[in-house]
Amino acid sequence: METLIINIAEKKSTLVKQMLKDMGVTIQQSTKVNMSVYKEKLAKVSVWGKSDLKVFEESTKAFDNLKPQQW
Repeated sequence: METLIINIAEKKSTLVKQMLKDMGVTIQQSTKVNMSVYKEKLAKVSVWGKSDLKVFEESTKAFDNLKPQQW
């Protein structure tokens, strides 16, 4: 199944939707984003400070300093 997005002028939308339905096209309702909910979710995202990231930097340096074992 393919998805097609068509922008239709408000005056013609009812007519165009009816014609498309008559041809067997399924019309999905557009979902609107609630900006206040979206902003609340963004505000809850945690932020890592330099001290938090230092652990990863030290681990990377330790991993880079590993030498393969010799047989």
